[in-house]
Formats: sequence, C-alpha cells, structure tokens
Amino acid sequence: MMASALAWFWNERFWLPHNVTWADMRNPDGVTFPQAEDLYMAFPLALGIFVVRIIFERCIARPCANALKIQAAGPRKAQSNAILEKVFTSITKNPGDKHLDGLAKQLDWDVRTIQRWFRRRRNQEKPSPLAKFCESMWRFMFYLYVFVYGLRLLSQSNWVWDSRQCWYNHPYQPLPSDIQYYYIVELAFYWSLMFSQFTDIKRKDFFMMFMHHLITVSLISFSYIVNMVRMGSVILCMHDAADFLLEAAKMANYARYQKLCDLLFILFALVFFVTRLGLFPFWPVRSTMFESWEIVGPYPSWWVFVGLLVLLQCLHVIWSYLILRIACKLLRKGKSGRWDSLHVSKDDRSDIESSSDDDERTGDRAKGTARGTGNGAGNGAGSANGTNGHLLAGATARACEH
Repeated sequence: MMASALAWFWNERFWLPHNVTWADMRNPDGVTFPQAEDLYMAFPLALGIFVVRIIFERCIARPCANALKIQAAGPRKAQSNAILEKVFTSITKNPGDKHLDGLAKQLDWDVRTIQRWFRRRRNQEKPSPLAKFCESMWRFMFYLYVFVYGLRLLSQSNWVWDSRQCWYNHPYQPLPSDIQYYYIVELAFYWSLMFSQFTDIKRKDFFMMFMHHLITVSLISFSYIVNMVRMGSVILCMHDAADFLLEAAKMANYARYQKLCDLLFILFALVFFVTRLGLFPFWPVRSTMFESWEIVGPYPSWWVFVGLLVLLQCLHVIWSYLILRIACKLLRKGKSGRWDSLHVSKDDRSDIESSSDDDERTGDRAKGTARGTGNGAGNGAGSANGTNGHLLAGATARACEH
C-alpha cells in the first residue's frame, strides 16, 4: 500500500518534463543533479538553526539590547479584580458600552478606569521590547547573511543576466555545491520559521504569514526537485533584499531611534516595491510562464510551480497595499517640512506591537480632548499626531516580511 502510494506521488509524468525519467536524473557520469532526498537535510539543519537562534538571542542580542537600554519589562499588569477578570476570561476582552456601564455601577468605578483596566489586561501578556528586539536582531543577521551570500553567488552566474539560460537543457543542468548549500539553508530557515511561529510573538497576520511560509517551502522544494534552482535562487535572493531592511527598521523602533527607523522603513518600502511588484512579476514570473513554456514546454508540476508563484505575487499585492496605507497615514499625519514628525502610524494589523503605555497615553489624550481642556483645537491636533506619531514602522512592515 505504501509502495503504491509513493509510486503514485513520485510519478515521473507529473514531476518531470516529457521523455525524462528519474533514472536520467541519478547523477550520471559524475554530474550532480538535485535529488529529492537532499531535502531531508533541511530538517536537522532547521533544528540546528533554532538552537543557534536561542544562543544568539541570549548571548549576543540581549547584551546589545541592554547596551541600548531597551525596556526589559513587559507592559504594566492590571490590578487584581475577580469580577473584571471573570468578564475578561469568560465573556469579552473588549466590552461594549452596556458592559462598561454595568461594571461601573457594580464596582462603583469610573468607566474610563474600567476601560484602562481592560487595556492593561489585554496588554499584560504582550512581550517586552527587549524580547521583540532580540527576535528582530536574529532575523536581521540571518537575512543579511543569506542576501549577501546569494548576491555574491548570483553575480558570478552568467545565466542571471540572460534568463533564457535558466531553461536551456532543462532539467539536465548541473547543480553547483554553493547553490545546493544556499537552497538547503534557506529551506531549513523557513522550516524553522514555520515551527517557531507558534512560539514566537503572536501577530494578527499569523495565518497570512503561515501561508507565506508554506508557499515558500513548497516553492523551494518544488524548484529543487525539478531542477529549477537557477530561477529559484534568483527568487530567493530577490525576496531577501527587503527582509533585512525590515528587521533593521524594527530594531531601530524598539531602540527608539525614530529618525533612523523612518529612514529604514522608507528604504524597505522602496526596495519592497521594486523587487516584489517590479522585478518579481516581470523577471522570474514572466520567464517561468513564457520563456520556459517556449524552451521546455509545460508539464504538470510546472503548472503547480507557476500557480505558487502567482499566489505568492497575490500576497505581495496585499502587503503592498498595507504599506501604502501606512505611508499615506505618514504623509497625512506628518507636519510639512519637519522630518522629526514624519512617524509611521500604529499598525492596524498588529496590535501585539503596540505598548500599553501608548494605549494609556492615547486614552488620556482622548479624554482630555473630549473635556476641552487647554486649547481645544491644539489639543485635538496634538492628540492625533501623538497617537499616530509613535513610530511602529517595523510592526507595519512585518505585514510584508517576505
């Protein structure tokens, strides 16, 4: 039963072009071709990467965070209250006006105090800026390493400048050891992300990011098995180009280097738009859909590969929309001619990145504005700019991580 299932799964007519068999790909005459079993190396390597990450965060990232005086404590805890705790755990974490009025009468508390309690309680389990900085620093170092490695690797390959050479003599293209290493390391890292995503800092885009990691792992595996590693390595390097800038922006945010974070976010957005909306659809996707069709011809796994590329591009469009929305807020809320006011607004998509202190200050500003204290118009403008002025560029850009 198992043998027949494996034979069905590894059907040559699905995976390989016409008139090509698995026997043809078994490294004849000393020439190395990709083998499906090579992908198994990614699993122990993924475990090793996870261990290295733990050591890196504790021994390198944490001391760096301490040197930058990044806050180690998490958000302030809500005061103990059995009634509110029961409502929070059993009924709702975001009570409406009716619940708030009822609780205010029951506890003889002010409605604003109860709202503040629920804000603190929601924020209570959120990680500290130090923990988020350590996670971002690890990803920054890895993305920077693989991007530099991939860029050096591709700069020495003549088929990068002529995409048609990615398909000539396909799939009988020798596999260089450095490209094999590049592929296996990237695959191992994304496997580690898929598993660690369940223990990492939770964000609202959890499902979208899980889908992205799943698509990425599938693309890497598919392209390796059918020896599309030339075009696959271009895709990998193209995606890594923006990722390390994203993590650098987040690190600057947690360290409260506002201007640097703004600059890095702008650079990230520019690189993202150029690579994901410009180069990606008009280079790898176009070459795969048209040049490979002309030179090699379509076959079943080719359709799957193209479908995954199109699905990945759809994610790029969604994340580009999120970036543009934040950029528009930046322009609307910034004061013309003043760089220090051009801060990216709070990410509507990821409340895990907002701090309880910001929530408290926002609520207090709204309360003060509603009462009309001070200069009414000035306070209203200050409240809007203050709420959206807190720079969360890294959190926003997290929606576009790959």
